[in-house]
Amino acid sequence: MGTFRAIRIDRTEKGTAAALTQFDEADLMDGDVTVRVEWSTLNYKDGLAVTGKAPVVRRFPMIAGIDFAGTVEQSSHPQWKAGDKVVCNGWGMGETHLGSYAERARVKGEWLVRLPQRISTRDAMAIGTAGYTAMLAVLALEKHGVSPASGPIAVTGAAGGVGSVATAVLSKLGYHVIASTGRMSEASYLKGLGAAEVIDRAELSGPVKPLAKDRWAGGIDSVGSITLANLLSMAQYGGAIAACGLAGGMDLPSSVAPFILRGVCLLGIDSVMCPIPLRKTAWSRLATDLDPTKLSEITHEINLDQVVGEAGKILAGQVRGRIVVKIP
Repeated sequence: MGTFRAIRIDRTEKGTAAALTQFDEADLMDGDVTVRVEWSTLNYKDGLAVTGKAPVVRRFPMIAGIDFAGTVEQSSHPQWKAGDKVVCNGWGMGETHLGSYAERARVKGEWLVRLPQRISTRDAMAIGTAGYTAMLAVLALEKHGVSPASGPIAVTGAAGGVGSVATAVLSKLGYHVIASTGRMSEASYLKGLGAAEVIDRAELSGPVKPLAKDRWAGGIDSVGSITLANLLSMAQYGGAIAACGLAGGMDLPSSVAPFILRGVCLLGIDSVMCPIPLRKTAWSRLATDLDPTKLSEITHEINLDQVVGEAGKILAGQVRGRIVVKIP
């Protein structure tokens, strides 16, 4: 046993405080697999936890970080052995279980997914929870029967992590992607990812009509609130919207009209407790349906000691695409 670097969140009189410090390996929580963490990422949820802007953390002290990729060091779980390359997303990491902004992590073996050979540990975190969530949303739309022939697909928060990966994957699959963003300066970036059209988020921020002119067969929304309500009201007959985020708020000021007059479906996407078989499918599809060159365009890299400083930027909408965090 020894110590390792980690971003630790502690409760303070004024709320919480996060700092890079030394953590004792003996204080890691129960688990049957110990992983040498090589890469993590900065997600919107991580930004909330590190800054204390929302009560993400449920126990203290906490190591922040909701996902990692790395190499198994020790295992008493029958499925894993030293040297295996694995990825882990969710399961309460960074909330109730010590998380991934650390050089070591100890977790339950049933939380892990073996990395496809085509995906490195760095690329796994370039995808991260945001990209994995985007793939879950694509799978949900496909299961509902939404295909490229069905019509356009709207992607909100398109310049963010979920939106960037969703745009890249959907366009590679042949969908006509309408990317919505509050940063029209990113239009060329989004078209480079494959967006056929880029619209200002103001088009989805106005008063919500029970039913508006139908514009798309489906959508992937990471914003919530008025944006999601407008997406629903503008969906075509039999369309579906996959909801996976709340950057704009947790409320949903909608009506039953889209559901009972157009047969629109609202598909909830949960990445935290998603069953392992679906996780495996998502990661397998990401290995084939996400263009590696697009992933490179989406991503930039920071070190562990930069996470606290970058956390506020992701909440302010100042981050484009994905941030990977180099751990060692």
